[in-house]
Amino acid sequence: MAKLAGSRERASSSLQLPPSPEQNQPNKPNTARTRYDFTTVPPSPSTRAGRSFPPPLSPPADRSRHRSGGREMESSAAAAEEERGFAASLTARYSEWVVEELDELRGSFLLTDPAMPGHPIVYASRGLASLTGYPRRDVLGRNARLFQGAATDRAAVAGVREAVRGQRAHQVAILNYRRDGSPHWVLLHIAPVFHAADGRVLHFLAVQVPIAAATARRAACLGPAVFAACREEARVEEELPCATHWGEVFVDIDKRGLEAEEPRVASGCDKEKALSTASSIFSALNRYSKLTGLVVCGKRCDSVGIPALSSSLNLSLGRIKQSFVLTDRHLPDMPIVYASDAFISLTGYSREEILGCNCRFLSGPDTSVDVLEEISRHICCEEACTVRLLNYRKDGSTFRDLLQVSPIRNASGKVAFHVWVSP
Repeated sequence: MAKLAGSRERASSSLQLPPSPEQNQPNKPNTARTRYDFTTVPPSPSTRAGRSFPPPLSPPADRSRHRSGGREMESSAAAAEEERGFAASLTARYSEWVVEELDELRGSFLLTDPAMPGHPIVYASRGLASLTGYPRRDVLGRNARLFQGAATDRAAVAGVREAVRGQRAHQVAILNYRRDGSPHWVLLHIAPVFHAADGRVLHFLAVQVPIAAATARRAACLGPAVFAACREEARVEEELPCATHWGEVFVDIDKRGLEAEEPRVASGCDKEKALSTASSIFSALNRYSKLTGLVVCGKRCDSVGIPALSSSLNLSLGRIKQSFVLTDRHLPDMPIVYASDAFISLTGYSREEILGCNCRFLSGPDTSVDVLEEISRHICCEEACTVRLLNYRKDGSTFRDLLQVSPIRNASGKVAFHVWVSP
C-alpha cells in the first residue's frame, strides 16, 4: 500500500504544469496581448518563429486606381468612337477629306443632321471653339440649343425653329452664352443643305458672327437714324414700340453680364461676313459631294418632281427603327417619298434608287398578282390591309414579307400618305 501511495504521488507531481513566465519573473510588467487589445503592433512576418512569408498583396486602393484607369480608357475610346460616328454623317455623304477641308475654313460655324435623333451637331469648326470656349468633343452629339441661356430671347429662338421647320435660310441677332457662362451677342445665320437630286435636307448650316459692342452703342445713340438707314432690311415703327419689350426680354436674370441687358444690332458688314462664310462652306460641301455622286446645293432642286417632306416630319420618321416606306397617292404613280434606313438595309437599294419609285419595283416573277390587286383595292377604299408577299432584293434574292399597308390622314381627315411596314 505504501508503494502504491508513493507511485500515485510521483504521477501527480509529474502531471503538474511548468511555471509560467510571469511566475518566474514576478516583477516584469505584463506585455502579453489579450484578445481585445488592438493597439499592439504584431511582429513582422519575417520574425515569426524564424519563418519567412510572402509579401502582402497590393492594397485595395491600388486595384481601384487600376480599375479607374481602365474605365477612363474605355470612356475615352467610346468618346472617340462616337465622334467618328458623327463624322460619318459627313464622310458618307461627301468624302473622307471633307472634315479636313472644313477645318481649314475660317469662321465660327457648325453643321447639324436633322435625320438623326435629337438633331445633333455633327461638325464644329475651330472658330466655334475659340468663340464659345466649347471644345469640339463637348459639342458633337448635342443640340445647338446648348448655347442658349436664361436671357436668350424666346422670340428669336422661335424664329429659328420655324425656319428649320420651313427648311429656309434665316438670320437673327441672338444672345448666346459661352462655356464659362458669360453672354455674348452673335449674328446667327442658318441655311439648309439640300440634296440636289431629290431636294431632301441633308444638313443645316449655322454660322455665328460676333456682334461688336460698338454696334450696340451706335444703335442706342443714333436711335431712329440707324433704323432709317436699314429700313430695307427691317421695317420698324417710328416710335420703336418694341424697344421696351426688348429691355424686358433681355434682362440679365442671373447677373452673368451687364452687356446682356441691351440688344445689339448686326451691321451690314456682319451680315456680309455671315453670307461669305456660308458661301465658302457650301462650295466645299458641293465640291466634295461630287466625289460620291451625291451633289448638294444651297437651294432646293426637285429634279424628280417629288416635293420634299418637311424637316420636322423627316425628324419624326427618322426615329422609327422599323422597315417602312411612305407613299403619296396624290402624285402620279403613287411614288415613294420616304424610305427608312431599315428598309434600305432589307432591300439593298440606296435611298436615291428608292425615292420616286412605285412599291412594285420590289416585285418579281414569283410575286403574286392577286395579292398586289388586293392591296390596290384597299388603297382605293382608303382601308388598311395585311398581306403576305414575296419580294425581291437588289441582288435578286427573295424574301417573304408580312406587309401592312395603312392610310395616314391629315388634320382634316383626308388621306395624305400610305405607310408600308415590313415587321
